[in-house]
Amino acid sequence: MLSINIVFMIRELKTLIAVAREGTFAAAGDKIGLTQAAVSAQMQRLEAELGFAVFDRSARAARLNPRGHQVVEQAQELILQYNHLGSRTLGAPASSVVNVGAIASVQRSWLPDVLAGFYKQVKDCRVRIVPGLSMHLLNMVDAGKIDLGVVIRPPFSLQSDLRWTTLVREPYRLLVPRNVIGSDWSELLTSQPFVRYDRESFGGRQVDRFLRASHLQVREVCELDELEAIVQLVAKGVGVALLPQTESFKRWPATVRAIDLGERTFYRDIGLVHRSNHSMGDAAQRLAGMVCTKYGSTGTGPTSKPSKTSLLLS
Repeated sequence: MLSINIVFMIRELKTLIAVAREGTFAAAGDKIGLTQAAVSAQMQRLEAELGFAVFDRSARAARLNPRGHQVVEQAQELILQYNHLGSRTLGAPASSVVNVGAIASVQRSWLPDVLAGFYKQVKDCRVRIVPGLSMHLLNMVDAGKIDLGVVIRPPFSLQSDLRWTTLVREPYRLLVPRNVIGSDWSELLTSQPFVRYDRESFGGRQVDRFLRASHLQVREVCELDELEAIVQLVAKGVGVALLPQTESFKRWPATVRAIDLGERTFYRDIGLVHRSNHSMGDAAQRLAGMVCTKYGSTGTGPTSKPSKTSLLLS
């Protein structure tokens, strides 16, 4: 019989994976049915059991440190094995595994549809989804730890052996509470409290550059990385925010207004990054192609699959 301690650790590891995927203790708690305090208590117990910290306590959000990212990867494999305890098929694993890194907004929108189509076409293959921020996932692709990454385009050139395909361009809008009057985005940014998209993320850096280039001084009241949480804060009247209009926000909540930035509109590019094709397995190449096709068919991305040469980000 498994000891109670092991069962508790499995539960805590599942919570850790939820935190890594959702980005905050509160969002993870909503997803798995726990309060923020309960999630925090579980993470403290887990760190005590492991004997080291998995979070960067100086960060504003639930930011995993390097050892934390390693624990999340190991936890996913451990839980997979735990779920197969006693299974007669444990000795017959899938013939191949495709490791895919994906930011939270992608996991919540179109990724399940792509995976459903992939499993219909490719048999005996398992896909492991690795959650994380764009910078971490980009580093994992570069190090060969994952096959593909769906991330925000970085503000720097990629290494020459990495391939990039832009899947969708998400325009930034100024989001304001419904009861706030006015449509001049520059005036609203300087007169209203500002909820900032975390500057440690690629998307948040774009917001910071836009504000500096526009010479706008904002009155910041909060900074966080979770887009849905930022929308909720705006809806509750905490302040205004500059956010990309993602697939999940084709329609904004009725409690907010989205103001177009006109000719000053800037974009968050979401794309697929991977190493050169010769280093990818057949299943990984098939999945990469299906990701590109999915965006081509929705009208939100390229209308045709880019050529091999166009995948190189200069």
